[in-house]
Amino acid sequence: MIKTKILDLPVQTSTHAHSQHQLIVGLDGCADFEVMGQGGAVNRLHACLVPGHEAHAFSGRGSNHMLVLDLAEVSESTPGYESDDLSRLFEKPRFLQLDQRLQGLLDFAAHELRDDQSRQLPMAWHLGGVLLHSLHDRLFSMPLVTQPVRSLDLARIDAFILQRLDQPISVADMAAQVYVSPSHFHVLFKQFSGQSPHQYLLRARVAEALRMIRQSRIPLSEVASRCGFSSQSALTHAVRDYSGQTPRKLRLAAGG
Repeated sequence: MIKTKILDLPVQTSTHAHSQHQLIVGLDGCADFEVMGQGGAVNRLHACLVPGHEAHAFSGRGSNHMLVLDLAEVSESTPGYESDDLSRLFEKPRFLQLDQRLQGLLDFAAHELRDDQSRQLPMAWHLGGVLLHSLHDRLFSMPLVTQPVRSLDLARIDAFILQRLDQPISVADMAAQVYVSPSHFHVLFKQFSGQSPHQYLLRARVAEALRMIRQSRIPLSEVASRCGFSSQSALTHAVRDYSGQTPRKLRLAAGG
């Protein structure tokens, strides 16, 4: 049996487990999920499949509305939903990217399930089944892009870093730019950049500091502040580690 509900997930991280399999997809806003060491964002473009009995952590990013389909463990006696069919979707946690047709189906389902009474009607059961079978067909009948293998938009991350270089930037801040959970982002980022997010951020700070040192007369204390270093001493230490020279020597060599 399939049950549908629409939830606004809290910002505070929660963890629980339940016997039923679950499909979660965003109608509005975004939420982060982590299941069995896999993490990912859930929004209008990405869904999460949670196997029954598996503990999972989740948190919303501000205001959000999530469509949740609960699927009790099916059996051969469940009419229209063969156990070997839909259960295969939940053999492991999955973070799936929704194509345009699935998004259209989701829009229709969200409209029809707009109130509590609608979600109790037989149509809700059938709409849930259509969504699940559509995912099943795409996953096992044709290639479907999954979050763990997609590349990261490093250009978007670079632009975000440069825009806020004078401010503290956390891994969660960077992950939010590409709709990935912080824990999953750390793994993906190292795969695609060869560096940890912290190393990448530090290199960006140093690169901008080197540019300002060589091309301007801005006081070194202000360079440190603009590039997000806690002090001129921290700037000197980082620049020396990366270039082998102090900021003053680099500025003198550049004719400053």
